[in-house]
Amino acid sequence: MAEEKDRTNEMEEELEQQAQQPDEAEKEAEEAQTAEKEAAAETAQEGPTPKKEKKKKDKKQDALKEKIEELEDRVKRQMAEFENFRRRTEKEKTAMFETGAKSVIEKMLPVVDNFERGLASIPEGEQEGAVAQGMQMIYKQLMTELENLDVKPIPAVGEEFNPEFHNAVMQVESEEFESGVVAQELQKGYTYREGVVRHSMVAVVQ
Repeated sequence: MAEEKDRTNEMEEELEQQAQQPDEAEKEAEEAQTAEKEAAAETAQEGPTPKKEKKKKDKKQDALKEKIEELEDRVKRQMAEFENFRRRTEKEKTAMFETGAKSVIEKMLPVVDNFERGLASIPEGEQEGAVAQGMQMIYKQLMTELENLDVKPIPAVGEEFNPEFHNAVMQVESEEFESGVVAQELQKGYTYREGVVRHSMVAVVQ
């Protein structure tokens, strides 16, 4: 009787365990569904986050790109302004040099005039003397240096009168030259780099 009772108890325990197995399976299924729902919820929550971050990142990159373009534009404008300043400075420097050189040349021209007057006043018998030869050598050296500086005398006698180069101080009659032609040069004129330093003082045929 005791053995049958023990077996009965074991059978009841097995039946209870079998009865509990569907509940446990259902419980596991419910837990799995719950876990799946939670995962789906987390995925749904995490989904928009990368898009927001990407949008935020794109916005930051656009702002950075705009800043870079602004800086590049500023650099280009500053470079252009500097180039204009450099050209303007070089132009002003050249103009100042030209003005200074022209001023020095103007002061040297009376010295050249005096040399020419001095050479012209030497008597023919003394032109081979040491003093006359020395003056001639100095005069040639002076004119060579002026020529190296691009200082040139203005053609006058026999040339048609040109107010840009000639300053007519008198009119004369001439059988050699036609009317409007320079017949006599009273003072030699000079140019410096295509610009007039001193006009030629001339007499023009009527």
